[in-house]
Amino acid sequence: MEKRATQGAAGQEDLGGQLRVAVTRLYRRFRSERPEGSLGDAALEVLTRLHKHGPRTLTELSEDDRVSPASMSQIVNRLTSAGYAVRTRDPHDGRKVLFSATAEGDAVAGAARAQRHAWLDRQLRQLSAEDRAVIARAAELFNQITES
Repeated sequence: MEKRATQGAAGQEDLGGQLRVAVTRLYRRFRSERPEGSLGDAALEVLTRLHKHGPRTLTELSEDDRVSPASMSQIVNRLTSAGYAVRTRDPHDGRKVLFSATAEGDAVAGAARAQRHAWLDRQLRQLSAEDRAVIARAAELFNQITES
């Protein structure tokens, strides 16, 4: 009985390692799917967040990405210089600056998102119905894990 419990624990550790590797590789591959000549990963992530969630302060963006405000400042400076984002005063607190995606920034973020989604959808369509059902169940379980 003790040997079986040890094997089960080792299997769980192996499963965790396999899952970490698979999720990391999928995330990297997903992020690599973007239009040529596009922004770097960090800038595109910030632009996508602005596109999806609307105006954000530098502090909010820094906290979202868990980076220092100085690092985030470099990213938003790149986005504003490229014309993908603008700075505006917060209408509720004039001391704060909000960053928003411009129409061009929205277009870039939307195109990158569409390309990423199309890539993943193509990959999933190539799988059997049984394998897609397994992935659907795994997605449910991943969501349970992330909500715990």
